[in-house]
Amino acid sequence: MQAQQTVEVKPNFNSPAYKRSRWAYIWECTFEYFVAILVAGSFLTTALKEGLGMNDSLIGIISSFISLSFLFQIFSVFLIRRVTNTKRFCILFHSIGQLLFTSIFLVPVLPFENPALKQAIVIICILLSYFGNYFVTTLIYRWANSFVDPTKRGSFSAGKQMVSLITGMVVSLIGGVVFDKFVEEGTPNRAFIFAAICIFIFSVVDTVCLLLIDKDSKDAKKEVVPMKLVLSNTLGNKNFRSIVVLQILYQVAHYMSLGFFATYNLYTLGYTNTQIQIVVAVGHLVWFALSKPMGRFSDKHSFAKGFEFATVFLIAAYLAYSFATPSTAYCYIIYYMLNSCASAGSGVNLNNIAYSYVDPKFFAEASAIKNAIGGICGFLASLLGARILAAVQANGNTVFGIPFYGQQLLALITAILYVVTLLYTHFVVGKQKVNKA
Repeated sequence: MQAQQTVEVKPNFNSPAYKRSRWAYIWECTFEYFVAILVAGSFLTTALKEGLGMNDSLIGIISSFISLSFLFQIFSVFLIRRVTNTKRFCILFHSIGQLLFTSIFLVPVLPFENPALKQAIVIICILLSYFGNYFVTTLIYRWANSFVDPTKRGSFSAGKQMVSLITGMVVSLIGGVVFDKFVEEGTPNRAFIFAAICIFIFSVVDTVCLLLIDKDSKDAKKEVVPMKLVLSNTLGNKNFRSIVVLQILYQVAHYMSLGFFATYNLYTLGYTNTQIQIVVAVGHLVWFALSKPMGRFSDKHSFAKGFEFATVFLIAAYLAYSFATPSTAYCYIIYYMLNSCASAGSGVNLNNIAYSYVDPKFFAEASAIKNAIGGICGFLASLLGARILAAVQANGNTVFGIPFYGQQLLALITAILYVVTLLYTHFVVGKQKVNKA
């Protein structure tokens, strides 16, 4: 009797189902990005300052909640192999998380006059929103990317970014004009209601796109893997530990200053929401133009090399911002253009880099662990940044007797941290052997 051999069926990436799933994923990311635009930057700052009366340091910390939310991914490590219906599980948590973001703009217009209570409600809702999103982020990423040819991940990620960027420009510009119009008229609540309605619509379409992605084929083959085996293939892997360190360096540099720039741009440099969104739109064009070349570069060389290249632009961007004052406000524009160049290769490569050094079977767990550890460190960095900013402002915006705004100092610290990140990427991560799977 001849023994039966199990033949593994290779996925057909050109099938209609796979193509539909990829396009649905592209548009899901696009509408998720629309929500992200409205709950960050100058829009978030306007809601928190004009609607809730928060100070600069608190706004900066709340703007950095996204880094703390990465901690929620660690919980998914214990569930990844136990979820029997990835699609249903992800849609439930992600959709609720997206819808909760409407609270940022609805709470300020609620008819009660207790600012402390309103602030508390918004902070809790933001945390719950990020929990719903980031609890399933790695699951969505692995599920949706299973329909992408592994040899074209860099190019696909770049194309996905390009769709989000071009369409996101329209959302940014319209939002900027609407916010400025109502704030100047003294009716900011109308802007907040407009934003809440937009978030609701974008969230619903986001959910529809997730519904159009095929079920995860791995659900039928799932087996419960002992946590010991998961840890040995992640934290027990020397190469993986190096990218955890890289994630920490990046997150600390990123959140040391970024959350504190929006108030500085609006209330010190003197930009309006519309002007900021015009700068953002031009930056998106730069990002768009470089996305495909950066994606091809990463596919050809490595995700580490792509990230290394992007970090050079990050260093230059934050050095430029460290010179931004009311009399040199144009430095913000230089910063944003350089940062847009970096964005074409920083986040995408850092997300994909786990594919290079971890067994693909443990990609979701590895990403969750990496992002959670980096996120905790990033949030702690934002708390340190808030302390530094408050100290400089209390000292009359001087450092060692020299006129220097707190945001300038934070930008300079960030630039130095990115230099360390670049050196670590080049001399440690970039020297490791890359998985070809």
